[in-house]
Amino acid sequence: MTQAPWPPPSVEHKSKRSPLSLFLLWLGCYLAAGVLSFIVPSSGSETNAADNPTTLFLALSALALWLPFVFMLRWVARRAGTDFRTSFGLRFTKTDWLGIPLGVFCQVVLMNVINWPLNKWFPETFNPERIETRARDLVDAAQGAWFIVLFVVVVIGAPLVEELVYRGFIQGGLQTRIGSTWALIITSAWFTVIHLEPIEFPGLFAIALVLGLCYRRTQRLGLSIVTHLAFNATGLLLVALS
Repeated sequence: MTQAPWPPPSVEHKSKRSPLSLFLLWLGCYLAAGVLSFIVPSSGSETNAADNPTTLFLALSALALWLPFVFMLRWVARRAGTDFRTSFGLRFTKTDWLGIPLGVFCQVVLMNVINWPLNKWFPETFNPERIETRARDLVDAAQGAWFIVLFVVVVIGAPLVEELVYRGFIQGGLQTRIGSTWALIITSAWFTVIHLEPIEFPGLFAIALVLGLCYRRTQRLGLSIVTHLAFNATGLLLVALS
């Protein structure tokens, strides 16, 4: 049996940009997001009398982070002479529903497999309570209708934007220059570090590898987005129900 070429020849959204240009574009967006984030604290301070300034702050922070990247991706697609979906593989098929059980499995099983030995070796650092602190604080602060806002940000917005940036733009661009394996590893590490939560790094790197493998196997974002969505939704619901 003849082995199919890798990546598949049908891929249309290959980036011609160098790794340095990918990094500089990402860095520019990250710095722009940092500038926009200066607006958020003042907005949050003005909502102290509101029902839930914490969740509003999260939503505004997410918008400040996402907008520069979305505009950059749109600009890159136009410069390449293609549409947004083609440039970054933003396509879905019926088989992408498999991402739902995969995302649930990663949250319920894979995270425990990763964190269990770390908890045994470093119990004061990698204990479940500390690992879940950020998620639990967000869930505890989101009461009533604010939980819907939290759900939209964490379960819908974050997977969509993060998969576009880190799998569609960065991994897709790197693999045309340095090969799919190194692109997978570098992008997964990149995705892990930008979350700025060292205690979550082992689990984040593991799920990043899974998402990267979804993208590498299909050369589109449908499966990785659905998997990411199911992963975040499961984690959020587990914390909310515990």
